[in-house]
Amino acid sequence: MPTVGATNEPDPNRVGSFPRGSRHGDRSSSARPRETAIDYRATTDTPTAAEMKSVERVLGEPDSMWSGAGERSPADDHVAYGGFRHATDRRHLLLPALHAVQDSIGWVSHGALNYIAQRIPVSPAEAYGVATFYDLIATEQMPSRVARVCDDIACISQGANQLIEDLEARIGPSGVTNGEEGAWIRSACLGHCEKGSAAFVQRAGDTAVTIAPATVGAIVAALTGAAPHAAAPVRLQDHALPALAEARVMGSAAVRREIATSRIRGRGGAAFPVGVKWEAVASASGDTKYVVCNADESEPGTFKDRHLIETDPFAVIEGLAIAGFAVGATKGYVYIRGEYREAEQQLAAALETAGDIGFDIEIRRGAGAYICGEETALFNSIEGFRGEPRQKPPFPTVTGLFGAPTVVNNVETLAAVPKIVLEGGAAFAARGTAESAGTKLFCISGNVRSPGVHEVEFGATVRELIGLAGGVEGHLQAVLTGGAAGTFVTELALDTPLTFEDAPAGGASVGSGAIVVFNSDVDLGEIVSRIAEFFSHESCGLCVPCRVGTVRQHEAVLRLTTRGGDVVSDLATVKELGVVMRDTSMCGLGQAASIAVESAIALGLIGGDR
Repeated sequence: MPTVGATNEPDPNRVGSFPRGSRHGDRSSSARPRETAIDYRATTDTPTAAEMKSVERVLGEPDSMWSGAGERSPADDHVAYGGFRHATDRRHLLLPALHAVQDSIGWVSHGALNYIAQRIPVSPAEAYGVATFYDLIATEQMPSRVARVCDDIACISQGANQLIEDLEARIGPSGVTNGEEGAWIRSACLGHCEKGSAAFVQRAGDTAVTIAPATVGAIVAALTGAAPHAAAPVRLQDHALPALAEARVMGSAAVRREIATSRIRGRGGAAFPVGVKWEAVASASGDTKYVVCNADESEPGTFKDRHLIETDPFAVIEGLAIAGFAVGATKGYVYIRGEYREAEQQLAAALETAGDIGFDIEIRRGAGAYICGEETALFNSIEGFRGEPRQKPPFPTVTGLFGAPTVVNNVETLAAVPKIVLEGGAAFAARGTAESAGTKLFCISGNVRSPGVHEVEFGATVRELIGLAGGVEGHLQAVLTGGAAGTFVTELALDTPLTFEDAPAGGASVGSGAIVVFNSDVDLGEIVSRIAEFFSHESCGLCVPCRVGTVRQHEAVLRLTTRGGDVVSDLATVKELGVVMRDTSMCGLGQAASIAVESAIALGLIGGDR
């Protein structure tokens, strides 16, 4: 039972309390619940000058004692300006302020939290609740450099376990400080699956960088020596954005008609008709509307959105601006994954190069939470709350970001919009199939000879896509289609077309466009266990079916893959949990958390004699 007012003394060599992320604790298979004392007392910690300076880069200098000024002005004795309206107006700056301190200092102290809370203003408890929701924000002292090393499914197939074993032998276990220089911790997928392995290095006072492919030498150098320089954005030539100009000539209603004619469906996984969504927001009442580009790509095995932003950021910007024009939006946001720093730099450079495009677009950085890919959780994150999903209805097209009608589209979806405007919706619809119009990006990784992103017309089969990636290295064991929320297939289903209408019948998934190939050298029990662990860790915990179900599912999968329990009972448990999570979870994370696990069981990849 937690003791009110008591505290635990931290291990001085441990990187925070949770080596694998602050939201749900250690994701390692050996992790067990532990008693944690809870301190309900408010702290009186004060910020350092460096912390205050970091916050002020986002919030500006305080204008009175009430908002953090060091000296009292005569007016402060009589009046404090702001109140509830002031708090709601500035609440959306909470996550950027946390990022500013994390980037500069390497962690967010209680003093910094108190200062941020005073400046927003929100209660310190609320600021703490938001900060501890995200894996990339540390609220316990961290070394100045931390390398997050991917140990997810695509990297496992390419030798991540050996990399981690060598790293432990060289500088010690995950989560333990290497002298005064830094530490490394295990990480979920970092979105560089085509490169074999990856590490994301956070550096206090400098730009975070990605090392991919990652080696022990490169990681050690980043922690103990001269850290690698951040990759400079590719020099961008001026771009006239011809589709945006054409859209303004056509008029907003005509643009919406072309989008509807194209029959394009969302490319993020849900496959909702884009034309329906745009029309709903355009016809919604209210003077304020928003469009949001969802670039929080965190599905293991998925990296197409990062590739698009890094290679063609203008297409994303132009597509978002056209969407804003078509629905009458007043502002656009790009919510980009926190680990995609190079892509964020490229997008920011493209925005600067494009200049005044007649539509305001702001980039907002996530902070390491897969759930924020869910559209309403994304809204909460931008607004300065914990990234938890909201009940539907109301739907975002009616009540979305800041309570206004909002269009949310994936990066790939928006990048297709300029071509539809220039070539016409009918030309786009002529490609692909009856229910799956146009082209689709698929990211192929794992045990293939040439992993990468490939664009094909809808209708290509799993076998054809693996062929585009150079074929299988070794003997094929299984393929995960659609990402961690997708399904496994074996050799018998490789000729299944990856379309919205054909894939389900063949046991495959389009999903996020991820295809991860596993040869016979890979332990599929470890892969399935890692998928179950991923959902357990990434559940926001808001609803009981997902919060409890994902944990119980992971436990059952561990027993099935290690022969540590009653197989019949554990198979029944997984099946029952799947039904409950699909039927009663609040959002898509819980509803999809059992799909890959159950498909692996159905194929006999785990839970049976193979």
